[in-house]
Amino acid sequence: MNIGTVGVIGAGAMGAGIAQVAAMHRHDVVIADAHPMALVKARTGHEKAMLREVEKGRLTREAADAVLARFTYVSGVSVAELAPFAACDFVIEAIIEQLDAKKELFRTLEQVIRDDAILASNTSSLSIAALAGACRHKDRVVGVHFFNPAPVMPLVEIIPAITTDVSVAERSRALADSWRKTTVMAADTPGFIVNRVARPFYGEAMRIREEGIADCATIDWAMKTIGGFRMGPFELTDFIGHDVNFAVTRSVFDAMYGDPRYRPSLQQQRLLEAGWLGRKTGRGFYDYAEGAVMPAPVEDPSLGQGIVDRILAMLVNEAVDAVHFGVCSVADVELAMTTGVNYPKGLLAWGDEIGAANVQARLQALHFETGDDRYRPSVRLRRAVQAGVSLTDPRRL
Repeated sequence: MNIGTVGVIGAGAMGAGIAQVAAMHRHDVVIADAHPMALVKARTGHEKAMLREVEKGRLTREAADAVLARFTYVSGVSVAELAPFAACDFVIEAIIEQLDAKKELFRTLEQVIRDDAILASNTSSLSIAALAGACRHKDRVVGVHFFNPAPVMPLVEIIPAITTDVSVAERSRALADSWRKTTVMAADTPGFIVNRVARPFYGEAMRIREEGIADCATIDWAMKTIGGFRMGPFELTDFIGHDVNFAVTRSVFDAMYGDPRYRPSLQQQRLLEAGWLGRKTGRGFYDYAEGAVMPAPVEDPSLGQGIVDRILAMLVNEAVDAVHFGVCSVADVELAMTTGVNYPKGLLAWGDEIGAANVQARLQALHFETGDDRYRPSVRLRRAVQAGVSLTDPRRL
């Protein structure tokens, strides 16, 4: 069955963005939110987005008006208020990242939508099986994780739960592909691909700072200037918001039963407790107040290289481990990290460039020095070194 009308619950930045993508690809879109002002903001955002498309010559005024005419805005999320969703073939939620809230929404939606409609979640790290467990029709629930801003970022992770019907995952992927997105398949494990593999980019940077090796500005400088990343880890967490970034880290840590690889940072928790959430509050790791002077980095090449080597070893190890435990394929982890978070290179190929034996040696040295199990080399990394094979080798090692 072809997917015609698309429903979106949650009119924040992510939900509004997903709705925009669907409407621009000729789907009628029903978008709902419990907060009327969120809907007003979403409608205004859609109108501004279409105006930009016209001004840049990508759409005619008539075509832009046709996109806007495809939206139906619904205020409220009760059974009665969600009645327009009965016409939807595919419904995706993009509400607050809380399992209980999402489960309650799914229970409500099942009282409205057709039995053959797909029910998707845009969660970045929560269990799809747990969401499906709240539903009568568990087989139609699937994870479809977009990245912000949805109209711009190409990657979409498709996450089937153990209960998801194969055809539901296939149709969801085909839908995202038809929207000209780059899709990857991920197992229903904490953080999926990107939010699992990327944890050391933030966590190890914060660990280096906590150990007093370098300050935020120096670590950010090293990762950008020497590592080639577009943003440093402290800049990026301030941009994302510590409420969001810490919540994902804590979610993955808890879901992994306290594995030290994913241990949250106490310093980041203190920022959260103080209400210093980053750019959106004017203060995070950096001060964004008017007139504030950004700290200067210590531009020491040897120090910077050590920082990059340490963080990169952890990132490569995490990517290798994701493949080892069947979270994703070799090809998909490379694609996910370059298109989802704009890493300069695929991490497995980068590991080959460094040398798998060198990556393992760095981790073993850190493990010996600290005694912390967070630095344990992946079994697949060890096997690749022993066998002398590439980290990008798709075979099971």
